[in-house]
Amino acid sequence: MPKKSSQTNANEPNGPTLFEQALLPFVGKIPASKERKHKAPLDAARKKANAAASKAALAAGTLALPVGPAGWLTILPEMMGVWKIQKQMVADIAALYGQHAKLTPEQVVYCLFQHTAADGVRDLVVRVGQRTFVRRASPLLIRTLTRRIGARMAQRALGKGVARWLPIVGAVGVGAYAYYDTAQVAATAIDLFDGVIEVQARAIEED
Repeated sequence: MPKKSSQTNANEPNGPTLFEQALLPFVGKIPASKERKHKAPLDAARKKANAAASKAALAAGTLALPVGPAGWLTILPEMMGVWKIQKQMVADIAALYGQHAKLTPEQVVYCLFQHTAADGVRDLVVRVGQRTFVRRASPLLIRTLTRRIGARMAQRALGKGVARWLPIVGAVGVGAYAYYDTAQVAATAIDLFDGVIEVQARAIEED
């Protein structure tokens, strides 16, 4: 028995990875928004999305300018900077649709990562016809989600690392992807907040 336990511990991670730790602030506090419910929320949300995508592209492209080993050090700050912009955008779009008061961390995480890490957020949102059921997550499930999403983001970081060896061209590519990525987050948010949302009262544990 002791030998088996030792083998199990050897195969388990010693603690959260850098990407998991970086994700934790994005599954917590909901950003405030200065936006108010809009008479034409779709048009307003698209304008907000375009502005956020341009901001994300500029931020990501600037951080991607250093090349070589120095460039690798900017990968995580670049990703976190884009996530921060996207998180605020999601809160603003929710406000434009009059949904900010019911916005939960789970909805934010779903919007941010549904298009890139669908497996990581599959436990949070269930679509049934025109209704969306949001499941509140326990701390245990939050750790599971950050582990799943963190693993996918680590894979993306490898591709970003390659771009760090291409002066200027790499930075342009990183900026263009940040723009596209933010547009996808906006599309998910618009689709979510345009419908009827019901938030589950009790938190769910990991299955």
